[in-house]
Amino acid sequence: MSPHSVKTGQSTATWWKDATVYQVYPASFKDSDGDGWGDIPGIISKVDYLNDLGVDVVWLSPMFDSPQEDMGYDISDYEAVYPRYGTVEDIDVLVRACHDRGMKLILDLVVNHTSTEHEWFKESRSSKTNPKRDWYFWRPPRYDEHGKRLPPTNYRSYFADSAWTWDETTQEYYLHLYAESQPDLNWENEETRNAIYDSAMRFWLDRGVDGFRVDTVNKYSKHVDFPDAPIVDPSNFIQPATHLYCNGPRIHEFIREMHDKVLSNYDVFTVGELSLTPDPKHVLKYVGASEKQLDMVFQFDMIHLGMGHGLEDKYEPTEWKLSEMKQIISKWQKFIEGNDGWTTAFCENHDNGRAISRFASDEPEFWQASAKMLTIFIVTLTGTLFLYQGQEIGMINMPSEWPIDEYKDIEALNYYKEAERLSNSSDPTRKGRIMQGLRKMARDHARLPMQWDSTPNGGFTTGIPWMRTHDKYKEINVEVEEKDPKSVLSFWKQLLALRKDYRDLFIYGVFDLVDPENEDTFMYTKLSTDDQVALVALNFSADPKPFTAFERSKKMKLLVGNYYDSEPETLQPFEGRVYLNF
Repeated sequence: MSPHSVKTGQSTATWWKDATVYQVYPASFKDSDGDGWGDIPGIISKVDYLNDLGVDVVWLSPMFDSPQEDMGYDISDYEAVYPRYGTVEDIDVLVRACHDRGMKLILDLVVNHTSTEHEWFKESRSSKTNPKRDWYFWRPPRYDEHGKRLPPTNYRSYFADSAWTWDETTQEYYLHLYAESQPDLNWENEETRNAIYDSAMRFWLDRGVDGFRVDTVNKYSKHVDFPDAPIVDPSNFIQPATHLYCNGPRIHEFIREMHDKVLSNYDVFTVGELSLTPDPKHVLKYVGASEKQLDMVFQFDMIHLGMGHGLEDKYEPTEWKLSEMKQIISKWQKFIEGNDGWTTAFCENHDNGRAISRFASDEPEFWQASAKMLTIFIVTLTGTLFLYQGQEIGMINMPSEWPIDEYKDIEALNYYKEAERLSNSSDPTRKGRIMQGLRKMARDHARLPMQWDSTPNGGFTTGIPWMRTHDKYKEINVEVEEKDPKSVLSFWKQLLALRKDYRDLFIYGVFDLVDPENEDTFMYTKLSTDDQVALVALNFSADPKPFTAFERSKKMKLLVGNYYDSEPETLQPFEGRVYLNF
């Protein structure tokens, strides 16, 4: 399939393949009114900044009305905006501001679950005979041999604890794969699906929104007989059960219906959050153009490096090898060859620690080189590029000495509370291990306020920020870096422009690993359809390393690098280079 061909069954060109997408986390981006929360007018005030950076699409994380138990991923009204963020009319202004500059705007589509405060759920829980009762999953209790009431299944939720909560009103349990305040919608019910299409999708598409990042896209279809999960932890009633609620029996039917009924009527694109789907053949069922489901998905194999194995051990830190990362990147870069699928390039989002702190070094002597090396890495990968707010200035994890009191995320706090319970009983060292994992991988790291300048709170707000500003905001901020042609921000601008100049090579080029077993340096080539070749060399080590492809590079010219005093045969700590054939 040609890189510039038209999607099967659609009449519009695949503009989204060339795009650089910038994710905005509204609570933390820019506060316009001094209440300590970012807001839509604050985002509008920075649209020119995003345009100057080289962004094509703004992805706005959930700004819908919500009790904010899970930072907006618990939606109480799909057709309203959380008042601290602004109004629906503010979104209209943001859409126009983006479109006037040749940019587009996409929203988060969060339709696996709602908030317990959503009117649909309030009706559903009001009685067993309510017309919306079947819009969610309700099941009666079961009892053990001693007559103790138990949940319908032994499933563990993503946020620790049981995936079922008892409701006194109707004396039944409801299902929530995430927090207790996030009940799962029943996609088996056609009336529910149609309400989702109208309220969560058409309402915004008709206002000019250009697509969606589709949250938890492979969890809509459940095994509705709800079998128990196998027991892997005999000391606990709840058990990991992701294989029972990911990629369920009707999932492709549901996503295709969403496409056919809604998305196919608009010139938009979709990117799905696809967890726990390691088989490329299965992924192709979601993103193959002929399948008419999604345009692309996020694969999280790389993001999961260093995490524990299994949902219950997510924040148990593990060692990872560079050769593992290479195989993961190669797998998803090669995935699109010879088929009609597409892929994504990213290393940060709102759900993970900062890439510099996780995959390189945030130590002062290595910070800038690390930030620029990772920029070279992501910008030269095939696929649609996704950039997370603050990544372009080299934001890093919160300091390791910050206590658990500074963490706000419901997932982090639930894991920590669970670890405290276990530390007091069966596993005395668990709390320390979980805290170590949170310091590296917690979702809170990405949610610290954006660092705009050296004024108090990094220029994010004139009030008291909802979350503490990073201690290094005076050193790492937009204002400082805009004035420095050698800054991380200036480097990002340079490389995003370079990516467009060499689009056939970097956005669409064929990827091949070089020296795949090397545990210090990561090298690969990119090949365009007109036989132009790029050689990318990255040192993921804090020590100088031999440049094993030096002889090959002598026949090429240096296009870009992150060192100004490079040694030809040696890659300096966290050095990155890109060579082109003559």
